[in-house]
Amino acid sequence: MISVDIAKRLDSFALNVAFEAGGGVTALFGRSGAGKSTIVKAIAGLVRPERGRIQVGEVVLFDAAHGVNVPAERRRAGVVFQDGRLFPHLNVKQNLLYGFARAKGEKAIDAESVIRMLGIEALLERKPATLSGGERQRVAVGRALLAQPRVLLMDEPLASLDVARKGEVLPYLEELNARFAIPIIYVTHDADEVLRLASDVVLLAGGTVAASGTLAAVTGRLDLPVEAEALGLGVILEGRVDSHDAARGLSAIATPLGAFRLPLLAREIGARVAIRVAARDVSIALERPAAISVQNMFDAVVEEVRPSGPHVARLAMRAGEGRLLAELTADAVVRLKLDAGARVVALVKAVALAR
Repeated sequence: MISVDIAKRLDSFALNVAFEAGGGVTALFGRSGAGKSTIVKAIAGLVRPERGRIQVGEVVLFDAAHGVNVPAERRRAGVVFQDGRLFPHLNVKQNLLYGFARAKGEKAIDAESVIRMLGIEALLERKPATLSGGERQRVAVGRALLAQPRVLLMDEPLASLDVARKGEVLPYLEELNARFAIPIIYVTHDADEVLRLASDVVLLAGGTVAASGTLAAVTGRLDLPVEAEALGLGVILEGRVDSHDAARGLSAIATPLGAFRLPLLAREIGARVAIRVAARDVSIALERPAAISVQNMFDAVVEEVRPSGPHVARLAMRAGEGRLLAELTADAVVRLKLDAGARVVALVKAVALAR
């Protein structure tokens, strides 16, 4: 568990935040200037708050009231910046081993496993100047891991990369937490990165926390905070791969709603998957259509209808043992007489299942 409760003034900007993060990937999400990078620097010991407390696990890194301020080099915080910041005079192998050689105590993360996981075996003798942006960031992640961190701080690590290079690095980032069991604080203003990587999210606006919690809880609120609009209203369903139909190009996923069908997945039967269903991709019918391309249809009961703007409404529905959300025009709500207790059929496009 990571606990942060700090205040810091920088010129005309005032940061005053309090949140907790679990052992997964926690995204600090918000516009530029919201305070995301300042929080990371405070955890790393690069910025000293004026008041408050920072704790990672059982270790208190900062406590203004008790005069505790652990030096940055002793905090065991692995930091990855957007520009990598590799030592230009050292080759990749030397960069990787720089923190490893200086780490104190037991070294639970070994160089061989990190190099293999990040796919950088062929880069070890090269200098940073000869690497692509994606390669540099993978090496920077490896160097941070080999310093044996108790927390990994990633400050917009993909911001300087183009779409192709982001696609190269993202699969490696997805593995980090599960592979090494290190909590990650991940700074970004890219909604796609949050939806793909994060288990929890802290929404920041003007130096304060607008909302925080699991990604599912924050994006599943009908009163979705303005700061979360870019993430989009929706639900995240935990499921497992039930079957594949190669001839039809479909996989069936067992979820609390029932069986979901989506384009064929390269995953083993029984593999756990997370499916994100955006509210904008859910349509409502009063009866099951007889001839329609949509394959995912679920009997549901409307639990709540809430206006969202002058011509839009949001619906929360119970389907099977799960929950779905939908965004409809206010006109559709009136025409279909949708209200709490109404029985409907929720239609979800297979191509909308994106996580």
